[in-house]
Amino acid sequence: MTKLQRLHDEQGQSPWLDNINRGYLRDDALGRLVDNGIHGVTANPTILARAIGGSADYDEQFLALSASGYSVVAAYWELVIADITDALAVLRPLFDVSAGADGFVSLEVAPELAHDKTATIIAARDLHERIGQPNLLVKIPATPEGVSAIEAMTAEGRSINVTLLFSLTRYAEVIDAYLSGLETFVAGGGDPSRVHSVASFFISRVDTEVDRRLGTAGGGEAEALRGHAAVAQAKLAYQMFSERFSSAKWDRLARMGANRQRPLWASTSTKNPAYRDTLYVDSLIGPGTINTLPETTIAVFEDHGTLSRTIDTYVEEAGEVMRRLGGVGIDMDDVGLTLERQGVDAFGESFRGVLAVLAAKLPAAALR
Repeated sequence: MTKLQRLHDEQGQSPWLDNINRGYLRDDALGRLVDNGIHGVTANPTILARAIGGSADYDEQFLALSASGYSVVAAYWELVIADITDALAVLRPLFDVSAGADGFVSLEVAPELAHDKTATIIAARDLHERIGQPNLLVKIPATPEGVSAIEAMTAEGRSINVTLLFSLTRYAEVIDAYLSGLETFVAGGGDPSRVHSVASFFISRVDTEVDRRLGTAGGGEAEALRGHAAVAQAKLAYQMFSERFSSAKWDRLARMGANRQRPLWASTSTKNPAYRDTLYVDSLIGPGTINTLPETTIAVFEDHGTLSRTIDTYVEEAGEVMRRLGGVGIDMDDVGLTLERQGVDAFGESFRGVLAVLAAKLPAAALR
């Protein structure tokens, strides 16, 4: 049994693959990863840009679409939806056998829509309707406009992966949006058991930004806090999850079959080489959670990762870390807003970059 399988079976955490590309689908590499314990797949604009821009696997379909009159943007979405649809088929048996607990594939709306509630709603609805599979999660970033769109989509009974989540304050808003959306859906006669959602907390980026600020603050206390913020915040997020999804409000929805919105730990590869390479896996293991892992992190976790429940250990110490961070001038809400802006900008850059790469593949005649 692999460690990924044990992570799920013994610890109640679902490991998902943080990658997708056409080669994985053509040679059944994704199927083999599922056999070895992967329970879902996530994609984002940067992952998709790397897949499409770094391979010739998409050229034939792209050129055929272009010759049929598709714009570069429209062709891009056709390429992406083809991969996502194939991945959904690979994961569908797992979705069925788990009664909808696992087997999801996530696809994000265009990053340029992050601050446009109405356009995000239209795009998320369109992706759900075009793909039409129950194990699809459409990703919407947790910007203020995105949170409103998440509530609206949940109220329509659509399954959403809340992405680019960096702070406890925003997480509380995301939970409220999910619960309010479910209540609206149920009030209209909807079946909440068919609605799924995850809340994707980005982990390593928090330490990267906090460590930068600690370096600016200087001093022994600031130095001692380096590398502790991300795990501490995630542990407190899990406490919030546990409390909010055991409330009287939640119990009413649960009795009607509603599914909890599980916390998902994203960006779990270690960015600082001084930190343990399995830090953001070993430290965040616990039931009812998901960890999305790139292949390199899967490899190091299988080699020397530690399997034990850690998400709800040292919680008081996690709270103390947050208080100490405030004491040296680190505003975690401001950290979250900074990372949110950076995340939206980075995904936007990736999206524009892959469109430029595709445009460069067009014959000169197509550009006239």
